[in-house]
Formats: sequence, structure tokens, C-alpha cells
Amino acid sequence: MIRTGSVVGVAVGATCVLAVVSCSAPTNSASESSARGLVLADGYELGGYNPVAGYGAAGEAKMYDGLLRLDGADGLPGFEPSLATELPTSNADATVWTVPLRDGVAFSDGSSFDAADVVATYGAIQDPASASEVRSSFDMITDVVAVDDRTVEFRLAYPYSALPTKLLIGIVPAESVAIPGLAAESSLNTAPIGTGPYTLVDLSPDRAVLEANENYFGGAPAVKKLTLLYVPDDNTRAQRMVAGEIDGTNLPPLLAKTLDGKDGMSLSSNASADWRGVSLPTDNPVAGDKAVRMALNLAANRQSMVDNVLGGYGASAATPIPEVYGDAYDPSAVFRYDPAGAERLLDEAGWIRAEDGIRVKDGTRAEFTVMYNSTDTVRRDLAQAFASDALTVGVEVNLEALSWDRIDPRISFDSTLLGGGSEPYDPDTQAYNTLDSVFVNPDVGSIYDNASGYVNPAVDAALETGRRSLDTAERDAAYRDMQRAYVEDPGFVFLVFLDHTYVSKDSDWTMSGPILEPHSHGVTWGPWWSLQTWTRQS
Repeated sequence: MIRTGSVVGVAVGATCVLAVVSCSAPTNSASESSARGLVLADGYELGGYNPVAGYGAAGEAKMYDGLLRLDGADGLPGFEPSLATELPTSNADATVWTVPLRDGVAFSDGSSFDAADVVATYGAIQDPASASEVRSSFDMITDVVAVDDRTVEFRLAYPYSALPTKLLIGIVPAESVAIPGLAAESSLNTAPIGTGPYTLVDLSPDRAVLEANENYFGGAPAVKKLTLLYVPDDNTRAQRMVAGEIDGTNLPPLLAKTLDGKDGMSLSSNASADWRGVSLPTDNPVAGDKAVRMALNLAANRQSMVDNVLGGYGASAATPIPEVYGDAYDPSAVFRYDPAGAERLLDEAGWIRAEDGIRVKDGTRAEFTVMYNSTDTVRRDLAQAFASDALTVGVEVNLEALSWDRIDPRISFDSTLLGGGSEPYDPDTQAYNTLDSVFVNPDVGSIYDNASGYVNPAVDAALETGRRSLDTAERDAAYRDMQRAYVEDPGFVFLVFLDHTYVSKDSDWTMSGPILEPHSHGVTWGPWWSLQTWTRQS
């Protein structure tokens, strides 16, 4: 059943935090702060630091480097060399890409980096024995070959101009993946071995300590120590900020707003391609009905969700493609907010309101379940808002707050409040796994790839053109075609793109600017995404 009062609940928690603000403030002296380094609290569990399992796929890992890194440009960022010495070059049809590698780089265990490590890392990701959750994301790569110690070739199954997005993931020593096995059980998850600007020196379930790599090829970081605390409760993290125990944290937007400007604390937000939306599984007799799918898209008051759930920190979403993609974005491919139109559509399709106001068709009640992760307050509030909008047009949405291990077995039949945008630095990596019907086939991708079981030949054709074309204008046109085809026959209700919100202590560090963020948005992102580049103000 629909449960109301989500925004009120957040406001009550925010009031509690403000009460603490009024009587407590950070008291750490400059010398104390220097000794303890930077202390950040995260709402996400620590560990799982294995790139083969998908950790740091967007290049955010502090302990690892990819062949490339993001350049930090405004809007859609580009790429620059990291473990590579220059950007990769391709043959004429973009099926073979050559990457020259840095010399004189060492892993944190003292071993030397060379081409064999690149070959081994990508080989482990693609090895079925690893059971990597990101394996399908690299399926265009057929082979990675060491031309010599300082050069590798990526050989592809088809032309793929977005290959640089696949070169952000961290490289591990060949020896660490020499024995095939489950990536989730690798020692790299708790004892990472990378070439990155920081090394992990201590790890417990609620605390990770990283120290600067003084031999880092890019120069030793000025911030010498980083302590990460696992604090899953939003209000607890906010209260610890107020008490001066931590220097920064990620917080939901409405709660973050209550701390902005209080006692030397500031809210910052980074735009993202991180969407939230409701899957509508094809096998569900209600959520899979085409008229219901369209009606729910018309009934969803997305702007209200942006204003009231996100506090203005976000944007409406109709498809997985946000405006930041420029000419690949089609501003006409949206759903107008039209609950009256949704009601007419349901009436015409034979979904007729019963005495209790809920529609029925051929004996089937217009009722289905939406699951959401029980620890995520933003998903909770969006799910409640969606359920309220659905009820206004006669569709009953029952909400279930569950852990992911309880959601997973039901994802192909029951709807889920999902998030996406894990690799947002090209339209292909933003949309393909979410909408292409190849993931309807058994054993292709993960259960979260095309979670609705959505099949639309026009969408598939446009995604394939965008994926394989080498012409920028042709790719842009293909993604616009995809969006137009999708809004004529939707398989999800995409709701919003989030702006990720953070609170941090004011300091005398000079930081780089914000960057477009992916789905992951703990404290490895936000103001701290380029921590290794920080300098002291003179």
C-alpha cells in the first residue's frame, strides 16, 4: 500500500540536526587536523576494492590507475593519459586500438608495471571464472595483446569508438590474478595492489585508512592521510559533521541543505548522469501492459519529485540520456505531465475503475509491487511519490523496502526503483545495457541489465548504430532516434537525474572543480574525486 509522509520524515531528521548545530561546532585546531589527515564518512560499505569485480570502473579508485583518467572538463568530461603515455590510436575501422604505456611505474607491492599487467587485468575481467559483474560491459574486446613491454593492443569484435570509456578501470599486477577464481573472493577486495596515489594501510568493517603513495608517478599527494568511515545512517553522518568528528560526507539533498553555511560547513553538488527510475517487467501482467506503461509515464509528476524529494538538486528524466550529451540528446523525447491523458489511455485500453477506485481489466486488478533498497532514503521518497502519482490514475503500487539480496530473485517479475549511469562518459555506455534487448537472452549480462526485459526493435537498431558508428553526427542522430522510439513505447518510468550532494568543512585547500558523476557517489567523488591534486592555498 502507499505510505505517505516521506518528505516530512526527512524534515524531522533535519530539524534534529539543526538543533545540534546550534549548540556544537567543529573545534579541531590546524595542527590536530594535519595530524589526522582528512576524515570522511561514507554511507556505503568499505572493501570490495577489486577492479576485476568492477570497483572503480569510472576511474574513481584512489588506490589504482587506469590507462586513462577523466580530464575534469565542464559538462561531459574527456580523457587524458594516466598509465598510458598518450591517448589510444585506432586503425581505420576502430577495431584495433594501440596504447603506449608508462615506464618506471611501480605497484604498491613494489613490482613493476608493464604490458603483461594490462593483459592480465582485462583477461581476468572477461574470464567466466571471475564471475565479474562488469564482464558484459567489456564484451566488445576480443583480445588484449602485449606488443612489447610498453605497448598493448586492444582487438575488438566490431568498431567501437567509445573504447576510451573502457580504459578507466584500474590495472592490477598480473601475479594477483594469475590463478583463476571468483573476483568477489579475491584478496584484492581487502588488500588492493595498485599504482594509484594512495595505498590502503588498514581496513576494518567500519574504517579504512589510506596513506599517500610517496612514489606516485604523478607526484606525491599533499593530503597525506585519508580515513574513510562507514556510517550507513544519514542523520548519524550529519550529526558527526556537526560535532566536528569528520571533514565531509555524502548526504541526501534535503538533509544536506540544513547544514549549508552552518559553523564552517558548506553544501556542494555535482551534476550526474545518475538516473532513478522504475522498472516495469514485461512478464508482469500489469507493469508489462503497454497502456499501463505509457499511462504511468504520463502520470509521473517528475518536476514535483525534483522540487520536493531532491530539493531542486536534479532534473527530470524521460530516458537514460541527459541533456549533457549535447547533440545526442533530443529535448522533444519527453513525457508531458498529463494525468488526465493517462486516465483516458487506460479507459480506452479496457482498464476500468472499480468501486474502490482501482482499475480492473479482464479480472486483473491494476496493482503491482515496487521494491526499493531499504537503506536509501532518496529511493524511498521517490518510490512513495511515484506510488502516489500512480494512485491518482487508478493504479495501486505496493511498496516493499528490502535488502538487495531479497530484491534480486524477484527483479524479473516485480518492479524495482533502480539507479543507473555507472559509466556515463559516452551515450553508448549510458544507455546500451539499460535498454538493448540482447540482455533479455539468458546468461547475457547481469540481472540489472535491461531489468524490464524490454524489447523494441527500433531502439535496438538505433543503439547498435550508435555503438558501432565512427561518425559523430551519425552517432548523435542514432541516439536521438533511440529516444524518440523509446518514448513512443516505454519500458520503464525514468524519473530523475540526481545532483549528488555533499557537505564538507571549509578549508584552505585548493581543489579542482566538480565533474559529471556516475551512479557511484560516495566520498570517492564529490569535492574529493581528485584529492591527489589538492594543494594548500598560499
